[in-house]
Amino acid sequence: MASLGAYLRLFGAGWTLVRNDALLPRELDAFYSPAVRVGANTLRIFASRRTGRPGERLARSLEGLGPVAIKLGQLLSTRGDIFGRQFAEDMGRLKDKLAPFPMVQARAVIAQELGQPVEAIFASLGEPVAAASLAQAHPATLMDGRAVAVKVLRPGIERRVAADSAVLALAAKLVERWATPIRRLEPVKLADTVIRATELELDLRLEAAGADELAEVMAKDGYMSAPKVLWEGVGKRVLTMAWADGMALSDEAALSQPGLDRKALADNLTRAFLAQALDHGVFHADLHEGNLFAAAPAKLQAVDFGIIGRLGAVERRYLAEILWGFLQRDYPRVAQVHFDAGYVPRRHSVAAFAQALRAVGEPVFGQRANAVAMSRVLTQLFEITALYDMHLRPELVLLQKTMMTVEGVARRIDPLHDIWGASEPVVRRWIARELSPVSRVKQLAGEAESAIRNIARLAQPAEAVVVEPPRSSALLWFALGALAAGVAFLAGVLFG
Repeated sequence: MASLGAYLRLFGAGWTLVRNDALLPRELDAFYSPAVRVGANTLRIFASRRTGRPGERLARSLEGLGPVAIKLGQLLSTRGDIFGRQFAEDMGRLKDKLAPFPMVQARAVIAQELGQPVEAIFASLGEPVAAASLAQAHPATLMDGRAVAVKVLRPGIERRVAADSAVLALAAKLVERWATPIRRLEPVKLADTVIRATELELDLRLEAAGADELAEVMAKDGYMSAPKVLWEGVGKRVLTMAWADGMALSDEAALSQPGLDRKALADNLTRAFLAQALDHGVFHADLHEGNLFAAAPAKLQAVDFGIIGRLGAVERRYLAEILWGFLQRDYPRVAQVHFDAGYVPRRHSVAAFAQALRAVGEPVFGQRANAVAMSRVLTQLFEITALYDMHLRPELVLLQKTMMTVEGVARRIDPLHDIWGASEPVVRRWIARELSPVSRVKQLAGEAESAIRNIARLAQPAEAVVVEPPRSSALLWFALGALAAGVAFLAGVLFG
């Protein structure tokens, strides 16, 4: 049972949006039905902070609503191709330009977490250069002269996240109960996934471990890199890493650096994400511009490893097969994989679903990115998910959200970015390696070994029987499909 405080905070969130004319903004009046327009006009009577563009008003609202709301704003800010460039730029301040907390508090947290005075650890510690929803980053110098970045959690952020999480959970339950069309988006499970991911960000020791793991993964492909973790400067609320090379992509000057190859940089971003997810089953799941640094000619370095996504072997195989099917424009195969995985109910027609995928894929395949109206593509895909009774997979939210963010950032780097062309080398490599005859023999051998193990266990006394659960057959609605699920995620958060 939700607390009275959660209900009051939920009402307060709605009231904040109303006061800023950000719930049903006046600029969108032409798109509202007559009934909605009447409601919007009534709510605007209470709008006391109407100044600014829609993106500015929404950013102002989300900033005051806490870290979970800010995470939503960061996602919206990457999709200028959907919501418009001006809107995305107005929302961009939520990435790393929030108000910092005082230095005296930061120094106190560092000393407490690391068990020494700041002066005993760092030769210098500067004012924060970036402040996000959960933490802020300070430039510092070690005693041996190395430049580092020190990340410090905001004071009291744990309580704020807990309060925000209670509101999100309450909103998800209300939506699932009363908004029948939204139920297929699994709002409660979705909220649980988002809450869990945010909670994990509150222990910077876990982020340090994730950064260290992903640095090893990234080094194998070279598309992206990660700064080195300085373990002696790591605590639950403090993380010290080597200073990132280049300029943050949230800085307007980053893409104007001399010698920067914007096409190669965008390609590297897309390939880095796919290589992490496909080849290694672990990926950076918060790749917005504030967490990416660029240097000439096309060097890309990621920071902020608080959210990491993971994929099992089965999910990775479906991901690769669907991507490969789209790359080959083999819509019947893509459709069949959906049915084989159980993502689309068997009562539907495989051929009809393939036809629906073709209707979406063909008009955009091979087109320049700036010639594709992504908002129209997403709308059509979202309609298909409803037509074929496809439910959102909460366990895949991080993949879907990250793919949406990566494509948005890549398009901002290079407006002509071809996500298909960038994906092809990574997917082809995976297909050649994992779906080869040798690989299939190894897979069969592994499954046979597992079956023999389970049979042996069945021969044990009943109370000792422990049968391995079947592998998950969850399907990844990826590439064009992932965009549809991204819309589902976005709609779930917006309604939740």
